[in-house]
Amino acid sequence: MSTLQSNRIEAESSVRPTVHTWFHEPSNTACHCIIDPATKHCAVVDSVLDFDYAAACTHTEFADAIVAYIKAEGLTLDWLLETHAHADHISAAPYIKRQLGGKIGIGEHIKDVQKVFGELFHDPSIPRDGSPFDKLFADEEAFAIGRLQAYAMHTPGHTPACVVYVVGDSAFVGDTLFMPDYGTARCDFPGGDAHILYRSVHKLYSLPPQTKLYMCHDYMPGGREARWVCTVQEQREGNVQIHEGVAEDDFVAFRKQRDAKLSAPALILPSVQVNVRAGDMPPPESNGVSYLKIPINVFGH
Repeated sequence: MSTLQSNRIEAESSVRPTVHTWFHEPSNTACHCIIDPATKHCAVVDSVLDFDYAAACTHTEFADAIVAYIKAEGLTLDWLLETHAHADHISAAPYIKRQLGGKIGIGEHIKDVQKVFGELFHDPSIPRDGSPFDKLFADEEAFAIGRLQAYAMHTPGHTPACVVYVVGDSAFVGDTLFMPDYGTARCDFPGGDAHILYRSVHKLYSLPPQTKLYMCHDYMPGGREARWVCTVQEQREGNVQIHEGVAEDDFVAFRKQRDAKLSAPALILPSVQVNVRAGDMPPPESNGVSYLKIPINVFGH
């Protein structure tokens, strides 16, 4: 880390955004609203559109709760931020944007993910240029939520496009890390790499020790209640897979062995096709209906 980066982190860590979180139980997703208390501007991280896979039907109850909260609190929505193209839920960003405005942002390497899945689904309608996202963030690119200064930290490994959003004394980490008692995300999706994830986690560990880390998911090991906030120091000291002292090769060996036993996420096929389109459904066909593809014998072990 450069001196300039270190100075910026130390200066910004004194800023404290207000954070309101909703937990989507069907997908174990924590969706966060980052609020600038001075201006009442906000950003929503990793929103969820309810989806009944068996009926191929979407619902908006979870997203409507987000919209209702922002309206009730008199907030202005600046951003709908995606930490990556999720494989376990469908983004509600376009739906919320239609209600409240705001720009949909993601890491610039979403273009790589679009290319991979455009080919995998043999679908020329999947963009390869980063559209229809409104903003593609480069590594360390700064942006604002009201008067809060924020920046995107590229943290690939789970997917090539994963980013962490650092806002003052807080960071919103997507699937780069889970709570210390659960570990890290899988690395066996297209473009995933356990070596790269190890280095991304240590990049995240370079933040000040008391930086609050907001998880995107929690799987409640041992049946405990859902939790989604810890500190960098707690992760460094207690992450069951990648605490301080764990060598890269040992982590990679563990991750590969564990990933080989994992089933594909239940919603990976619909989710990825929609999320690489920034949450938009595929273009309707001549009958006005959108269709999702199911490639046979592509995912799984």
